[in-house]
Amino acid sequence: MPQETVHLAIYQGLADWEAALAVAQLNTPEPWQRRPGRYRVRTVAESTEPVTSMGGVRMLADEQLATLSPADSAMLILPGSGVWDVGGNTAFAAKAREFADAGVPVAAICAATLGLARAGLLDERDHTGADRGYLAQSGYAGGERYRDERVVEDGGIITAGPTESVAFARAILARLDHYTPEALEALYQLHRTGEARYFHELLTHAGAEAESLHEVLDAGAGARSAP
Repeated sequence: MPQETVHLAIYQGLADWEAALAVAQLNTPEPWQRRPGRYRVRTVAESTEPVTSMGGVRMLADEQLATLSPADSAMLILPGSGVWDVGGNTAFAAKAREFADAGVPVAAICAATLGLARAGLLDERDHTGADRGYLAQSGYAGGERYRDERVVEDGGIITAGPTESVAFARAILARLDHYTPEALEALYQLHRTGEARYFHELLTHAGAEAESLHEVLDAGAGARSAP
């Protein structure tokens, strides 16, 4: 089957870490995924000029926003950036509406939720974000639909607050059906808690190609516990 493309929006000052776990899991085939290699990640920007992330990483986009069609994408991911805070990135908010109207999911985290609120995309959808008051500055009509939760999905739009990159990744991976629910929960707990037992649990959801890795890990654990 052909690969499906997930688009990651890039713009000045984007928060590097907020979508990092999600795109890494989508773009890297792993044996515990439902269909390893199903997705690829491509970046999309407003122009051909490089952008620099909050962490100082210089990026060049794979595609241009103006020519991006929802028909050619499995999802649009919008990380946070200070540009959203000052009313920028309106073209990305407009593209998010185009995606939502076409039934293609959109995932927004941190300040990107403010941009969606300004565009009216959260007026009639349950959602979350950095804070109820933070989104209220947009003047939107969706305040009563705000939920104090890690991540919320409603009407094809995923929203998350700035500290919830792991929950954000879980919601994205669930929406794209990239893992079984059991494997996804193990992945989530591994990154949330750092406990190695969840990695071993992930291996139980892998095929035969992971058996040798499991044996190596078990042997290493035995060696560390030997007197």
